[in-house]
Amino acid sequence: MLTLDAILNGLATAADEPAQLLPARQQMAFTLGFHIILVPFGVALTSLTLIAHYRGLRRGDSTALLLARRWSKAAAVLFAVGAVTGTVLTFELGVLWPGLMGTYGAAFGFPFSIEGLFFFLEAIFVSIYIYGWNRLPPWGHFWTGVPVSLSGIGGTASVVAANSWMNQPGGITMRDGKVVDVRPSEVFFNGAFWGETIHMLLAAYIVAGFTVASVYAVGLLRGRDNGYHRTGFLIGFVTAACLMPVQLFVGDTLARDVFNDEPAKFAAIEMVPTTDDHVPETLGGVLIDGEVRYGWQIPDLGSILADFSPSTTIKGLDAIPADVRPSDRTVSIVHLAFDVMVGTGTLLALLAAWFAWLWYRHRRVPHNRWFLRACAVSGLVAVICLESGWVVTEVGRQPWTVVGLLLTKDAVTTEGNIWALFACVLALYCAVGAAAIWVLRSMRRRWRAEGDDNVTVPYGPAPEPEPVAARPGPREQ
Repeated sequence: MLTLDAILNGLATAADEPAQLLPARQQMAFTLGFHIILVPFGVALTSLTLIAHYRGLRRGDSTALLLARRWSKAAAVLFAVGAVTGTVLTFELGVLWPGLMGTYGAAFGFPFSIEGLFFFLEAIFVSIYIYGWNRLPPWGHFWTGVPVSLSGIGGTASVVAANSWMNQPGGITMRDGKVVDVRPSEVFFNGAFWGETIHMLLAAYIVAGFTVASVYAVGLLRGRDNGYHRTGFLIGFVTAACLMPVQLFVGDTLARDVFNDEPAKFAAIEMVPTTDDHVPETLGGVLIDGEVRYGWQIPDLGSILADFSPSTTIKGLDAIPADVRPSDRTVSIVHLAFDVMVGTGTLLALLAAWFAWLWYRHRRVPHNRWFLRACAVSGLVAVICLESGWVVTEVGRQPWTVVGLLLTKDAVTTEGNIWALFACVLALYCAVGAAAIWVLRSMRRRWRAEGDDNVTVPYGPAPEPEPVAARPGPREQ
């Protein structure tokens, strides 16, 4: 149970916070959580499309070309939805967080300016690529898709640069509470940039790959065991499966970087109340009144994972000044989100290993129904893993917006009814999401009506002419 002191402290903290803080954080969490699901498809689905396109041209594979053409249309729909949700997020930064943009906009806004350039470049080449089917030479058309993929990567790196700068700010000179000098390269390539960017890009390709594979796994389970579904499954699944071991290594390396550079976030991730060595690894559990409850602890493993030694000392929450220490609720959310991220990522890695074993034995798309059932839900599992990772990144920074420089309560607006604005944004996102699902389902129904075989595709073999009935000769007349 909560103690009287904890209740009084919580009431005092709430009294110090602007009334707009809670709805502003809820709105930002919702919009960012919605938008982040679309990012993998804007970044990675275009690359999967190019893989299918290349295979189709290189091998004369009409099935791969058909997949590329259909995937490009789906990617265009999701790109449009992502443009809407991303634009709303951009406006939210100025409307909800004037303390951030007003003070640090000169630095924080620089990566977003670069992202805007990549976005416009991506939009231009998406249009050219979609329009180019049946209109451009085969290989010329293929190369118009490459800037789409590269722009998606560059745009994602730019956004992550802004986010990582909030975790490890640098490249600015402050005087009298104002930014008087900005060093753009140091802002963009800050201390957390490379680890977070590589981790996010790998996650985007993994989510897109498993999601694509899950669609065709459902088809295979329903008896549509043809070249179209096998090829679609393999392109998506093999891409994701090959990247999973790399992601595990990058994630482990990034966790050690957090241990060295962001001790408060690491203490929340590992749920370490007091500074100590021989720290156990806690699975599950919550923090109540500064004590770990209901978790399963593995002795010494936390210290070993932090720096390869059980004697490694981990700074606990007690080492953080009380006025900027994350609350027990924040710590519990971050810790549980990290557990979910690691758990789902491990399940996906095991699924990739299962596929490798089955492929080694049979050299074909596995027909094992339990494997296909697992693949059918792998896309959803990958999305949960992605969302959990962003919870760790964003909530793990609290109570800071810019670590060490700007508290979240000082960044939020103190004007207006944010709950009403949140309701409007919620309605907009629901409408856009419903419209996107309706369009994609309509496309799927049309494609299913066309069938998967004997469909005319660009650059593919010309369909054989129908036999013409012979006219009767003069004698036959």
